[in-house]
Amino acid sequence: MKKTNAARILERLGVHFELWSYEVDPDNVGAEAVAEKVGLPPERVFKTLVARGDKTGVVMACIPGNAELDLKALASASGNKKVELVHVKEIRTLTGYIRGGVSPLGTKKKYPVYIDEKALQHEAICVSAGERGLQLYLSPKELAGAAGAKFASISRG
Repeated sequence: MKKTNAARILERLGVHFELWSYEVDPDNVGAEAVAEKVGLPPERVFKTLVARGDKTGVVMACIPGNAELDLKALASASGNKKVELVHVKEIRTLTGYIRGGVSPLGTKKKYPVYIDEKALQHEAICVSAGERGLQLYLSPKELAGAAGAKFASISRG
C-alpha cells in the first residue's frame, strides 16, 4: 500500500496508526460514503475542511462525517470574527490535496488545525491520509499532537 506524507509524518513521530484503503467512487467522495466503505459509523470518520479567517487566514477543521461545520464556532475558536470555506478550486493550491483527500497532516504549508471535540468520545477515528482511497485510523489525541491541533466544539448535527 502506498505511503502518503501524512503516514510518513506519523511514522517519524512514532504515532501508532493503521492505514486503511477503500474503493473510491469519484462521484461520491463524501465522508459518509467513505464511512460505509471502511465499515465505521460516520461520526468516527472525520472530514477535513479548509476555511479562511478574516484575521488568521487559512485554518483547517476536522469534523465528524455526519456533521456540519459551525462557521461561527470555528471563527471563535480560531480568533477570527468571520470564517468562510475556501472554494474547492483553491484546496489543492493551498494544501497540495484534492477534495475528498484532504488530510490535516502533511499540507504544503502548516495551517492551524481544529478538531471537533466530539472526536474525544472515540478511542480511534479515521481521517484522510492525503489521498482518495486511503484513511488513517488513529487516536484523536495522537492526531492532535501530530498536527499541532486544538480541540473545540466546531460542528452541528
